Amino acid sequence: MSRTRPLATAVLAAALVAACATTTSPTGRTQYVGAVSQAQLDQLGAKAFAEQKASKPQASDAAQRRYVACVTDSIVAGLPAQWRAYRWESAVFVDDEPNAFALPGGKVGVYTGIFRVARDQDQLAAVIAHEVGHVVARHHDERITRQVGAAGAVNLLGALAGDYGQVAAQGGSILAQAGFLLPNSRAQESEADVVGQRLMAEAGYDPRAAVVLWRNMAEVGGARPPRWLSTHPDPASRLRELDTRAASLEPVMEQARRAGRMPRCR
Repeated sequence: MSRTRPLATAVLAAALVAACATTTSPTGRTQYVGAVSQAQLDQLGAKAFAEQKASKPQASDAAQRRYVACVTDSIVAGLPAQWRAYRWESAVFVDDEPNAFALPGGKVGVYTGIFRVARDQDQLAAVIAHEVGHVVARHHDERITRQVGAAGAVNLLGALAGDYGQVAAQGGSILAQAGFLLPNSRAQESEADVVGQRLMAEAGYDPRAAVVLWRNMAEVGGARPPRWLSTHPDPASRLRELDTRAASLEPVMEQARRAGRMPRCR
């Protein structure tokens, strides 16, 4: 068995590399994806979400949980059928850091610290839509393919198959292996801004709230911005771009509201 495992791993790694392909992101950027299948990516997201829930306390405030679920559901309702088909699930984690994430397979996590900067439903929608934008733009797939590579993908697939000894030796968890909660690249963050701001407008939220949110985030961070901003684009240019897009997306919001999409989550 010890002799055949390296050979099997090499064969699987070669197959993974062969399966990788280029695709185009929602903003027209070329992406290198496909180290794992979408079904496997969804399984990884579900396992990572379960790990997060097992390791981090969840908020006991039922109204807070309903609030996050309401905003999440309203954004998901406007997604293309491919993404809307998932059984989306949200959780609120007790953590003072203003942070949030979304994972493949329809998993959304919000830290209680986010409510210090997302002060109304439109601003919270800006946060959640941005994170959902990472999923829709296949940034997790891109991360695994580009950064983890074939050997890492083998480890991840081993975890899905139940070979936790292999995973423990390489990082201890799906979260560590896939790097799902590590900062994204600046290109991915800029893209999630574009995708997320449109998603929130299509759901009937005010796209101008994204500008307010990031101003709040910068103010809370002071001289040392929150970790969530560590790989985000330059704050000044980001605010300008968000503001410019907001003006162009107001008609999208108005059309959504005329169609009956007027979220009332709080």
